[in-house]
Amino acid sequence: MSLIELDGVAKSWGATTALRALHLRIEPATFCVLLGPSGCGKSTTLRIIAGLETATAGSVRIDGREVGHLPPAERGIAMVFQNYALFPHLTVAQNIGFGLSVRKVAAAESAKRLAETAELLGLTALLDRRPAQLSGGQQQRVALGRALVAQAKVCLMDEPLSNLDAQLRQEMRSELRELQQRLGLTVVYVTHDQAEAMSMADQVVLLHQGSVEQCATPREMYARPASRFAARFIGTPAMNLIALEHGRIAGSDVGVGGGSARCMGLRPEAIAVVDAAQRGIDAQVVGQEYLGADLVLRCQVGSEVLTVRAPGPQQVPTGAQVRLAWQDHDTHFFGADGLRLGTRAG
Repeated sequence: MSLIELDGVAKSWGATTALRALHLRIEPATFCVLLGPSGCGKSTTLRIIAGLETATAGSVRIDGREVGHLPPAERGIAMVFQNYALFPHLTVAQNIGFGLSVRKVAAAESAKRLAETAELLGLTALLDRRPAQLSGGQQQRVALGRALVAQAKVCLMDEPLSNLDAQLRQEMRSELRELQQRLGLTVVYVTHDQAEAMSMADQVVLLHQGSVEQCATPREMYARPASRFAARFIGTPAMNLIALEHGRIAGSDVGVGGGSARCMGLRPEAIAVVDAAQRGIDAQVVGQEYLGADLVLRCQVGSEVLTVRAPGPQQVPTGAQVRLAWQDHDTHFFGADGLRLGTRAG
């Protein structure tokens, strides 16, 4: 098991800054996901841990050992890329064992590791095939096998599932998570897909413009987003961010409290359409999207539009007047600086 520590890691190219003094601790045998939009610095962070990029400032430690000066081969890590980079002229067995042959591992030991890895990943029957004869999911397993056969305790993954279709991605998420737990690997996984992050991670590191916006467990990040950016990025549909004017929803006389808050966050699934006689606020349905199990309503209140995630069987015509209600504990308030009131991001 391997502890990874980043202390003040920064990266810039001339006037362009990719990372700003990143501080991060990834515990041994955990699944850490670097999450964020394109250009936020997540792949740069991964490449610095791997040794494929050199940090402009700061230090990288693996198990307490400074590795910033070491080449990738001496860091005790394995890596799986977005492009599987399989050799088309080699068989599955040769692709998986390629790194072992380069390192001149003894033939008996190589054969043993290859057999164990193939069995672990369900590739035993495919060892004589070439990449062109494999499905996307099988190619992904071969790329993973090439990393695992090295028996490194740190595995870095750069969007390894992005080339797969939606159903296969979901299946592979479960397989990867089970494999990580079974082998006790420390995994650092890059993705822009919040569903991958929420379903796989022990620790989510949300990056924004080269800085850590929030670092937390998936449950904590969903329940207590540290900023408006985190609130909007996590959750489908995204959290409502409702402009407030002196404690009222903008353009209305609906008071919601919040003190000095400039914005109220409210998740669509926390809002219910209730009977007219019940306590709540009046709104007009201005649009909707039927998704089978869910009915996503867009409801106008003052100058703001609230997204409501209602049960699919519920029938509410566009243009209808409805009454909306939610619990006080489901509200989130953010200040003018975009941060959750009473907390700091990170």
